[in-house]
Amino acid sequence: MKTLQEVVKMQDWQLPKFEITEFRKKGSKYCVCIPVKNEGQNIQKQLRKMKKYSLLADIIVADWGSKDSSLNTNFLKKQNLRALLMKKSGGKQSTQLRMAFAYALKQGYAGIIQIDGNNKDGVGAIPIFVKALDNGYDYVQGSRFIRGGKSKNTPLKRWFGIRFVTSPILSFASGYWYTDVTNGFRAYSRKYLLHPKVRPFRNEFVNYSLNFYLCVRANQLGLKTKEIPVTRTYPKGSVPTKISGVGAELTLFFEVVKTAFGLYHI
Repeated sequence: MKTLQEVVKMQDWQLPKFEITEFRKKGSKYCVCIPVKNEGQNIQKQLRKMKKYSLLADIIVADWGSKDSSLNTNFLKKQNLRALLMKKSGGKQSTQLRMAFAYALKQGYAGIIQIDGNNKDGVGAIPIFVKALDNGYDYVQGSRFIRGGKSKNTPLKRWFGIRFVTSPILSFASGYWYTDVTNGFRAYSRKYLLHPKVRPFRNEFVNYSLNFYLCVRANQLGLKTKEIPVTRTYPKGSVPTKISGVGAELTLFFEVVKTAFGLYHI
């Protein structure tokens, strides 16, 4: 049952328009939210691998407007999916995440694991995230760069940017040394997302800024945080990405800087 305080917070959430298709009832304490757009065979391969963990954490796909038929409802049912959310208004990944997190919190989940839908992440780490949430951690960041983690075929430009630009900047801002701040494999407690000084459900989180903000804010508020080792594998050759071109990279960097200077704080 939601507390009165939680209900009041939920009333002023700013969310995109979206449709919900539920395939089964809530079955777990936690859920895994996967933001996707036109991931084709990548998301299908990933969901097949994740099916074995679907009783440990319910699986929710948050779609940005895929048109490649990769999210066929019959296929999703076979993978024991909990729900498919279809965003029907503007915005990029941060907007998707607001949609997915709002749904998950309103469904009563105690924690949310986030993972990209491009089949780059080692889904075998899901039980480790669950254990961390069970142990009371509020923000758990996956890292390919700490002991036990694995980084395979990471493009040199991206490796340098993560290790020597974005991670140091956001670590300095948060007061916690993170090594892989752009990694979308992470987890949040319900307590963190509903904290009155966080308020992630705001329209200013549109592109990718919500990932950076949530990475930084937890330790600033004295919440329990940690990094855990994960594996991230890039395909050889060209790198599929939603962030390409100088303009997109500058936008992302600007959002990192805004986060570091506390411009997203309420």
